[in-house]
Amino acid sequence: MSDPLAATPGQTPSQTVGPYFAYGLVPTQYGYPFRSLFGAELAEPRTPGLPIVLTGRVLDANGAPIGDAMLEIQHADAQGRHVRTRAEVAETGFRGFGRVGTGTLPGSTYAFRTIKPGATPDGQAPHIDMIVSMRGLLVHAFTRIYFDDEAPANAADPVLASVPAERRDTLIARRADLPGGTVYRFDIRMQGEGETVFFDV
Repeated sequence: MSDPLAATPGQTPSQTVGPYFAYGLVPTQYGYPFRSLFGAELAEPRTPGLPIVLTGRVLDANGAPIGDAMLEIQHADAQGRHVRTRAEVAETGFRGFGRVGTGTLPGSTYAFRTIKPGATPDGQAPHIDMIVSMRGLLVHAFTRIYFDDEAPANAADPVLASVPAERRDTLIARRADLPGGTVYRFDIRMQGEGETVFFDV
């Protein structure tokens, strides 16, 4: 008789407590001698659109920053179109996907350099999709980032409308126009008061 445990699937990488992604997924950021396939730069200076920095922290239930989280983001270009081919990346310099850890910048912050996305053809407001992975989180969490200077578009967005009104503010990034450029601040609160809305995807 065969061993019933032999056929039991093992854990996938997202179901382990880690963190081991530093050297596997963002090695360059942590000083490992391997090439990072994706990083914090989603766009080049020649990419059409408004250059922005998306920055913030991942916070625990006590409001303390988490220094071993990993964030992945994906979004449309300035015209609301998603990158689908390598040829499109080569033409515009826009990759559409980025990945970064929180363990190397002061205060355990993260920072992505990209362009501000446009509204998509299906009527969704400009937004950035984000995945959060971290120690102790057995399944990565999905959230979405909207922009505080897009109030009319946000009001018509069907996904944001599905969130209880009193919690929508947890999905809004705050704009600051600084000498170095446009910065949007978005903190992710994993638990506790003001917990960020996460989606069941």
